[in-house]
Amino acid sequence: MTARKRKVLIVDDDPGIRESLDVLLNTWGFEPLQAGDADEAMQLVDRQDPDIVISDVVMPEMSGLELLRQLKIGNPNRPVLLITAQGSIDMAVEAMKQGARDFLTKPLTDLPKLQSLLEDAEKEIEMRRKAKRLSSRVEKEGGPGDFVGTSKSMRDVFTTIESVAGRDVSVMITGESGTGKELVAHAIHNLSQRQNKPFVAINAAAIPETLIESEVFGHERGSFTGAIGVRQGCFEQAHGGTLFLDEIAEMPMSLQPKLLRVLSDGRVRRLGGTHEFEFDVRVVAATNRDPMLAIEQGRLREDLYYRLNVVPILLPPLRDRQEDVLMLAQHFVEEFNRKHNVSIEGVSDEAAALMKAYHWPGNVRELRNVIERAVVLCKSDWIDESALPPYVRTATPQSKKFVIAVGSTTVAEVEKELIIRTLQEAGNNKAEAARQLGVDVKTIYNKLKMYNIEI
Repeated sequence: MTARKRKVLIVDDDPGIRESLDVLLNTWGFEPLQAGDADEAMQLVDRQDPDIVISDVVMPEMSGLELLRQLKIGNPNRPVLLITAQGSIDMAVEAMKQGARDFLTKPLTDLPKLQSLLEDAEKEIEMRRKAKRLSSRVEKEGGPGDFVGTSKSMRDVFTTIESVAGRDVSVMITGESGTGKELVAHAIHNLSQRQNKPFVAINAAAIPETLIESEVFGHERGSFTGAIGVRQGCFEQAHGGTLFLDEIAEMPMSLQPKLLRVLSDGRVRRLGGTHEFEFDVRVVAATNRDPMLAIEQGRLREDLYYRLNVVPILLPPLRDRQEDVLMLAQHFVEEFNRKHNVSIEGVSDEAAALMKAYHWPGNVRELRNVIERAVVLCKSDWIDESALPPYVRTATPQSKKFVIAVGSTTVAEVEKELIIRTLQEAGNNKAEAARQLGVDVKTIYNKLKMYNIEI
């Protein structure tokens, strides 16, 4: 809770009730204001802008329900509690439809309930203030393009993007899956002089090996079985603009020397063709692997890597910039409010604590998916714990630690044992093991294959 006292306006034509509530609210740490009727209440609202209003329903001139409607016009988020000695179910239903937070009956004998309602209202006011502050920071402190973050590691990335965008050099982006490598490529393109020219993305891991050469270089009609027409390759398509080569370390080794030659010559020949086309393309490449390890493993040619790696950009995993989690979450809440035509305020304090404790192995992409799920399933104005997936709700700040005797054991043997133990703890659930180890599930499968582990 904030240290500042919340102003609570008491509206009732009975001075005795006003005085009693005044004393009570002071005791509970609030700053009470008093109004004898609705007109006086509206004047105090204009002058004092109270945080919460407690109003009688039956009053001369203007009823509490009419006052409620007027208050909601001025500030639809201000909590309003209505009280009356002449309550009915119909009146309570109407009050809730008009936006009342709750409906209480006189005499107010259930004081703990009133205190609890006021504390809940105060908590929501504070959460709303935090959400507005996060939204303001997203708008003022966001990075280039759709990037969001104020951590030092991301500010360094933003600086590099802005510095390199205007320089027509190749860029190599590295980082785990879901960290936003394609967003970096888009940001570089949109900040460059090529922004009005094509941006073409090709994912080497998503194209079958039998088709990737045609996708990259294009083909002439009849150049192979099924080539019933002429197709431009990605270099021709991106002429004048930017070509994004995603997952470059997954490109077949047989194709990499041909790609290197094309990059060096600035000319490309379609499969089955005799004519070479000149192109003007800025190349941005990306991989979720460690490039040097990929070179050692024979997945990436060293000369191709150095041709592409003129300016390297390393994207940090989300677990290494936890201070950005809530800002990103608020950004995604607003994005999905627009997409799904809803009006979620933000993330509750309890849900925020769980999200900060979770280590996000799927990085920003995973967070984005979690928030969209929560926005769709949310039954109130706030995303609470129940709207989060079970694995986020059960997150702990640190994963379990295993004691492994090292001695003369190799790093590979230690890694193998750690994976086996984590899988056993996770009930052989590879996705859960990946979450506990803070890696992508694809990495688990690769390691199992590498170490010949059968689980």
